[in-house]
Amino acid sequence: MGEIPETIATALADVPVAGRHCLEAGAGAGNATAALLDEGAARVAAVTNDADHAATVRDRFRDERRATAVLADLRAIPLPDDTVDVVTAHGLFNVVAPPAVTPVVDELTRVTAPGGWLVVDDYDPIDGPVRDLFALANAVGELADAQPTFTFYPRTHLRDLVTAAGWQHQWTRTLLDPVPWTADLLDAHAELIREDAAALPEELADATETRLRQVRERAADGVDVGQMYSLAFRLPA
Repeated sequence: MGEIPETIATALADVPVAGRHCLEAGAGAGNATAALLDEGAARVAAVTNDADHAATVRDRFRDERRATAVLADLRAIPLPDDTVDVVTAHGLFNVVAPPAVTPVVDELTRVTAPGGWLVVDDYDPIDGPVRDLFALANAVGELADAQPTFTFYPRTHLRDLVTAAGWQHQWTRTLLDPVPWTADLLDAHAELIREDAAALPEELADATETRLRQVRERAADGVDVGQMYSLAFRLPA
């Protein structure tokens, strides 16, 4: 199943996973799915609205009968009410625009059974050249798709949104402090910005490339900045 990031293992510590039906909300590479399976989950649905991510998860777990990749909008999860025991949202909400956050939380609440768990892992707002990089990504996103690409919510903001949906906050953990934004990671984000900017008029694409090079030069071989946090919640039984 591949290596499980330490951040995810730490976030899931003390959450009862063995024998439970689980949901990875925002599957990405399926790292949370791997962690849930490793902890003995009875079944894991990895839900993503990205076709490439869904294909990656299907390939990664092609020999694992307990895992299923589901291509769907998290505002309309194709699962019945009260059928999930543990939900993970690892690095999900930073790619969810503000108007969609409450609908996503409402859907995660709908599919979770009473007594179920929700673990949200994300980043506090960041500073320096990393902030500039994501600001550039958001500018391109606004021009190309009329919405920001990233939003970094303070932990207190997401905690309050989730508790407003009826969840009880169990604990908050710091997973990384500071967060190592390596050169490889920054370069990967820079390439995504270039791909999105390719759809812009040539003048804007050229200006984006100039600014992108300036930001990457400032970040050099990488920077350590910001915090990654984990919030654990439980629905009343």
